[in-house]
Amino acid sequence: MRLLLVEDDNHVAAALSAILARHGFDVTHARSGEEALQALVPEADGFGVVLLDLGLPDQDGYEVCGKIRKRTGTPVIMVTARSDVRSRIHGLNLGADDYVVKPYDTGELLARIHAVSRRTVQEDAVAADEAELRLGSVRIELPTRRVSVNGSVVQLTRKEFDLLALLAQRPGVVFRREQIISEVWRTSWEGTGRTLEVHVASLRAKLRMPTLIETVRGVGYRLVEPAA
Repeated sequence: MRLLLVEDDNHVAAALSAILARHGFDVTHARSGEEALQALVPEADGFGVVLLDLGLPDQDGYEVCGKIRKRTGTPVIMVTARSDVRSRIHGLNLGADDYVVKPYDTGELLARIHAVSRRTVQEDAVAADEAELRLGSVRIELPTRRVSVNGSVVQLTRKEFDLLALLAQRPGVVFRREQIISEVWRTSWEGTGRTLEVHVASLRAKLRMPTLIETVRGVGYRLVEPAA
């Protein structure tokens, strides 16, 4: 799989590229936001994943993420030293599919890369059907992965859509955290739990429905069907 590594530190990039290469990745290194955007022109061969460091010399990493998302649907994993939930939600709102907080374990990084790329391949391979889910003012169109509230489209990332669609299939039913992680992230890796919390918070904010997804303490989450 081709991977675009956006990292301004050449020493870090060289070490990480060597590790990724040993795991079968064809790595292209971009040293700035502008180099990354140039590498993602529509005519170029597609990348499986973009690994985006936020500390770039020419542009804010969040800004670069937003530009990447407008240009391509390639999964983006942010690499950031900011561990607070607000920063993570901001990144997800801009279209990032996942994030890794520095300092990170190489095994964690590889697990997240494989998770987002595997999910993308599976989604592309599934034939579209005509199903849609309606929950009060919320409409979820499964074939087009389109979500709207009162007729207004809400832009969601891949994982946000998958999470919402999973919970919406059985309103009122409690989904265990382990089950959600298995279904949405296709992994049983324990560290994904924090990612789940951030995605739930992001969904509540984007849909402007803070009570739509209820936390069942110690168990998981369930969707509370809104009034029409």
